[in-house]
Amino acid sequence: NWKLEVVRLDWDSLVPAVQTGRVDATIAGQSMTADRMQQVDFAGPYLYASIVCMAKQDSKYASATKLSDLSGGKCTSQLGTIWYKTCLPQIKGADIQTAQETAPSMLMALETGAVDFICTDMPTAQGALIAYSDLKILDLPEDAFKVDEGDINIGISVKKGNTELKDKINSALAGMTADDFNKIMNEATKIQPLSK
Repeated sequence: NWKLEVVRLDWDSLVPAVQTGRVDATIAGQSMTADRMQQVDFAGPYLYASIVCMAKQDSKYASATKLSDLSGGKCTSQLGTIWYKTCLPQIKGADIQTAQETAPSMLMALETGAVDFICTDMPTAQGALIAYSDLKILDLPEDAFKVDEGDINIGISVKKGNTELKDKINSALAGMTADDFNKIMNEATKIQPLSK
């Protein structure tokens, strides 16, 4: 018996929007990091988002199979993400460029050649492949980046102390299987703005 209203927000305004009550919850691929959990509560996780790197198919980095293969490459990621703050610094010798405000601007930096590779999560990368057929997800080991579990668990943020909403969301999530979540993510990837 709730009315759904979808609101478009910039990435760095998600937590403040929940904190101030502008929105009741965000379903935006937010990692359940310790820092965020001090600011908002999370329902879930509803997704495990592995961290990947992408390059152009014709790039000298396209055949990378380990982080050391990326040494010397110019790279970036999205501002305010673990991809930028935690993952890119783990690539010894990487030439880390300024963080990009949005996922589309991060992808455009790669597409235009401003950077050689980017670091992102698998759902973002899968969406990018729909929009940019000349990109590829690098064949790195799943555990190439050392991160905390909360960094890759994706949840739905709600205002601190809003246990009623958190519990209702968790109840709905509990009735779903991994296949259900994957099906929803696959459908969302197909209709997301980058695919148009």
